[in-house]
Amino acid sequence: MDASNIESFNAAAMEAVNAMPAPTWHRLRVNNEKIALPSGLEPSSDIELSIDNIELGESGAFDSALFTFQQKLDARNEGTVDTRAVVVAAAGNENPENLDIPALSSYQRKAVLEEIENSVSKAFETGMGTEAFAYLESVSDGHLVLVAPEKAVGSATVRISAKDGMANAACVDVVAAPHSNVSLTISFEGSSRGSGFAGCGLRVFAGIGAEVEVSSIQALDGCWTVFDDSGYVLDDDAHVAVTHRVLGADSASTGLSADLRGNQSRIDVLTRYLGAEKQKRDFNYSIKQRGCLTESNLDANGVLAGESKKTLRGTIDFVHGCKGSTGNERETVLLADKNVVNKTVPVILCDEDDVMGNHGATIGHVRPEQHFYLSCRGLSDKAIESLFAVAALEEAHMAFKDDRIKHGIAQLALAKGIDANDFDDAEGECC
Repeated sequence: MDASNIESFNAAAMEAVNAMPAPTWHRLRVNNEKIALPSGLEPSSDIELSIDNIELGESGAFDSALFTFQQKLDARNEGTVDTRAVVVAAAGNENPENLDIPALSSYQRKAVLEEIENSVSKAFETGMGTEAFAYLESVSDGHLVLVAPEKAVGSATVRISAKDGMANAACVDVVAAPHSNVSLTISFEGSSRGSGFAGCGLRVFAGIGAEVEVSSIQALDGCWTVFDDSGYVLDDDAHVAVTHRVLGADSASTGLSADLRGNQSRIDVLTRYLGAEKQKRDFNYSIKQRGCLTESNLDANGVLAGESKKTLRGTIDFVHGCKGSTGNERETVLLADKNVVNKTVPVILCDEDDVMGNHGATIGHVRPEQHFYLSCRGLSDKAIESLFAVAALEEAHMAFKDDRIKHGIAQLALAKGIDANDFDDAEGECC
């Protein structure tokens, strides 16, 4: 860990975090997020790892897995020639008199050249982008490498402590061998209110038929800045299920990028978020479906109260050749206060005809007469806000068996005036 690197990052704001793959109209101000990190942070390395039937691997295990996968793809595509007009246009060899050659945007040209090169490692990215991931690497104490042997069933928990005035992050690589089953929990934990930075950079390779489940929980109470960044590569028949629960911290940014190169690979992403006071929530999900018969599902559900702000970008890209693939984006958000700012940007990009994509968002409001009724029943504005927060906190509390995670959620609930002992699964030990 290099303290000078941290100071250089602290000195300037990040300009292009959680950038959309294909930018939209700039006046909407949703193409990316600009983040000013807390100043004067000291480097910290407080990561706790527990593993069960998972091996600690060598530092190059993730890159090695991508290299082996690349050899398989090269053999599969050997001898194929792409003569599409867009390929000619992207290569820059078009004849101006040939009107069948289309004009390409900068994004289209980049996407086609990426298709032509067909390089897994060069195309790999994380959802928050290179700038954010570089910061996470500079803060972390190297990469934790977790390897699940073939047909193994294992689990791991990574705990990242948020400490006042500190910058603490973990970089984790997961390599799931063919037909293995991996369950990974990432927990952002803090004992008290404070300010600082906590983050996680995750890279996952899911081999043939592998099952990978990743669950991230963040329930920090205080002026924290949190990065939760991840990138996934899926081989044939691999299945990845990701759950993000963003409940606390003043500024929480979440990014996920997935490359579904394997045929019949699938990813399911479930997001639960809660925004209150002047908190900021920023999400960027980018899924590229390249293999045949792939499937992706993005499902988000959240509550915004006070003067909180949320932006959710969800992009499903049906790349040429992904015949028979399906993709779905859904979001449901409850706006519990008239002062919240909610932005949802569902995008489907398509360069293949035999695919099916769906996207939509449902927005609910607390009507003035409902707010008036609750006020007449003796509830303050904070109590009304807590009423809508209960469901999100209770769902998270019930989802985990880990006592430390439950305690963290209970502490956040208590700070919002909610007694976790009233949750359905509570037995009085939480508070």
